[in-house]
Amino acid sequence: MIRYTLKAKHWQIFLLTFGIPFLTQAIVIGLTVSDLLSETNNNPAKMLGYFKLLPIIMFLFIFFYWEWLYALAVGLQVYIPSTLKLKTVWFKLFLFFPLVYMAFVMWFLFSIVSNGFQPIGFFVIILPLHIFSMFCIIYCLYFVAKTLKMAELKRAVTFNDFIAEFFMIWFYPVGVWIIQPKVNKIILTPTELENSETNNDTL
Repeated sequence: MIRYTLKAKHWQIFLLTFGIPFLTQAIVIGLTVSDLLSETNNNPAKMLGYFKLLPIIMFLFIFFYWEWLYALAVGLQVYIPSTLKLKTVWFKLFLFFPLVYMAFVMWFLFSIVSNGFQPIGFFVIILPLHIFSMFCIIYCLYFVAKTLKMAELKRAVTFNDFIAEFFMIWFYPVGVWIIQPKVNKIILTPTELENSETNNDTL
């Protein structure tokens, strides 16, 4: 799976991580608004069914985006000099925690919509969990950007070296069009890279 993700084109990653989830979500919201404005088709049960689709859409978005981050952070380690390879244990843990947190939040919201269930103390614990989840995400973006730059330059790097990659991964719907071609080039074998450069010179 990692190899396929690293070899994927930028437009394929864009469609999976943003294009398809965004389009599907827009359709669901459009249908909901259409029913709300309709005088003859204002069915609360039907609209509730639409809202039940949103967690599924969110799951697909998170799965593809997180898989892309995981593939970059773990898959590109083999392209970093052996003496500089980064340990991925903390990255994996910090990537996993936001998934648990978001699943918990979606369960809570679904419980409110479906049953009006409001756990006591939920809002007391949600703030520190949310802050820690944000920290985990930022760390993961930092780790992925650093890994990418080290795999590209084959040397140790500072934050100044990969600050652009950090923000491009953060704002990935735009950044993926720049990041993924770099990834495609990094994983090329020397022969493939030479052939690619020859073809570019010919063009």
